[in-house]
Amino acid sequence: MIRVGITGQNGFVAYHLYQTINLLNTEFSLVDFDRSAFEDENKLRDFVSNCDVIVHLAGMNRHESQQVIYDTNVQLAQLLVDALEYTGNKPHVLFSSSTQEGLDNLYGNSKKHAREILASWANKNGAVFSGLLIPNVFGPFCKPEYNSFIATFCHKLVTGAQPEIKVDSEVNLIYVGELVTQIIETIRNKNEQVSNDKPVVISHTSSNKVSKILELLVSYKENYFDIGIIPELNNQFELNLFNTFRCYFPHKEYFPKYFKKNIDPRGAFVEVIRLGIGGQVSYSTTVPGITRGNHFHTRKIERFAVIKGKAKIQLRKIGTSEVFDFYLDGESPSYVDMPIWYTHNIENIGEEELLTIFWINEHYNPADPDTFFVVV
Repeated sequence: MIRVGITGQNGFVAYHLYQTINLLNTEFSLVDFDRSAFEDENKLRDFVSNCDVIVHLAGMNRHESQQVIYDTNVQLAQLLVDALEYTGNKPHVLFSSSTQEGLDNLYGNSKKHAREILASWANKNGAVFSGLLIPNVFGPFCKPEYNSFIATFCHKLVTGAQPEIKVDSEVNLIYVGELVTQIIETIRNKNEQVSNDKPVVISHTSSNKVSKILELLVSYKENYFDIGIIPELNNQFELNLFNTFRCYFPHKEYFPKYFKKNIDPRGAFVEVIRLGIGGQVSYSTTVPGITRGNHFHTRKIERFAVIKGKAKIQLRKIGTSEVFDFYLDGESPSYVDMPIWYTHNIENIGEEELLTIFWINEHYNPADPDTFFVVV
């Protein structure tokens, strides 16, 4: 078992790394880190002495004073090195630096200086050090107004505020889950490390203009947050962005969302979900002896799935007389798809309530329903 300690354990990236490593409990064990350790040299020495790997993620990203950011990040690296020197332990140390190392600002300089301090320790002691140059990271639980404009945009949209674009630049991004995967692979590939001094470049996984990202988030707000439609997600970035957006909901106030239940003598019909790619899922209850349907479509794809009760589904091609009968039982859940130009129905032939799930590839549009009533 590889013993892994993560400084800044409760931070954004550290949370995801900690929880993911916790799932890999046949390969890794976690050494808990308390933030007070940087103020207590004995705690810090005890922490480093118990680690085979230290992922140094503690640091400061934002403060009114850039000098405070610089001093804090450099000091944390030095405190870690002092503890390592005292204990004589030589774990594999990974450090989260930033692509801002190449920019002339105190934050970027603090990351570069901290990386150099840790690399120097590794070279002196024959240890392995991986200084990670990380692009802009986004994902669930990132703190708004701190180190991700995406977090800020999401928070503002779900709280009714209007996000503002300060500079509409092209931004290189990596999703936190993708970053965690690369960090874990760097730990696993320790023996392939070529140089302690050469940074390990973490490649971005997407690149988008700020305005494009805001456009997507606004669409998620208007469709998903406001009316519950699952949006069309065209690639991995959009899936990651949507999952990020969802984590900023005020869950206690937002859920549960209540369906509209349409009730008549036949039973009930409820639309469950609409999809941005088109289509919707609904369900119905049907009392014994009642038949639903007796209509056909000329373009829609439709599926009837029986999950409770006994049903007979009938199909007949328009213009012909042959009727196909299908018998379904919720004890063995099954479905029948409705071909176009086939009128169809479903009858409850059991003694209990029939429960049927319907999927169709279009949202219902009363102005163009593509539904023509003809008895099977």
